[in-house]
Amino acid sequence: MNKIIFLISLFFNFQFLYAQKIFSVKYESRADLKVFVVDYESQAELLVFKVKYESQTGKNDGKWFFVDYESRSDKKIFFVDYQSRADLKIFFVDYESRAGWKENSKKHLLY
Repeated sequence: MNKIIFLISLFFNFQFLYAQKIFSVKYESRADLKVFVVDYESQAELLVFKVKYESQTGKNDGKWFFVDYESRSDKKIFFVDYQSRADLKIFFVDYESRAGWKENSKKHLLY
């Protein structure tokens, strides 16, 4: 019985391993990732869609849910003022179907 419970809990833990729950920190030193929001979609490495509910998050596919508490996040980000200071350049899209990576070499940043 204990093995079954262990396997079920393992399944659920891996299922949400790549969820994109994001928390925006106030200080750069507290961030896992520095992000710059570009003006044009063509400049972005990741197109991000902000989902309304946590259950709608994707698996590293640009569907982000911004949480209210740092402890509930998968990644802590800091929005930088200069593109040259960023680890990742993003563009917020209006439609969920537009979300996704344009630069796959940066995908590892959100694992």
